[in-house]
Amino acid sequence: MKIQFEVIGVIHTPFTNPADTPIQAVRSSAEGWVEVFPEFAPGLQGIEELSHLHLIYHFDRAAETRLVVKPFLDENEYGVYATRHPFRPNHIGISVVELLEREGNRLRVRGVDMLDGTPLLDIKPYMPDFDQRANVRTGWYERRAHP
Repeated sequence: MKIQFEVIGVIHTPFTNPADTPIQAVRSSAEGWVEVFPEFAPGLQGIEELSHLHLIYHFDRAAETRLVVKPFLDENEYGVYATRHPFRPNHIGISVVELLEREGNRLRVRGVDMLDGTPLLDIKPYMPDFDQRANVRTGWYERRAHP
């Protein structure tokens, strides 16, 4: 089955080279802008009350798909679904960013870890009551060779 998504906006960041992009949003203090296309801007109503957002986007420049990858923070190979590697079959990324301000259909955010011009698929609010879990196991990340 094929599923199509409509791009709702574009993420603007200071990063144009994948090698210069932070590994994860939590490790980034870089700021960027999320531009939501005007026809989707009504969906931003009330967003300025939030401090953090999940950005769901397309790794549009991921050059390939692999089912076994070596994550950036480890020397061993794992199945792509056990990692956050961009070479996934559907090239979908997700990052939690801090919302700094809203200007119309543009959101200034901190913690960007994606390339400039990345297509935005969706925005969801970060909610600690829903998004945090206790007793989490992180597998290879806990045992990785390089902290």
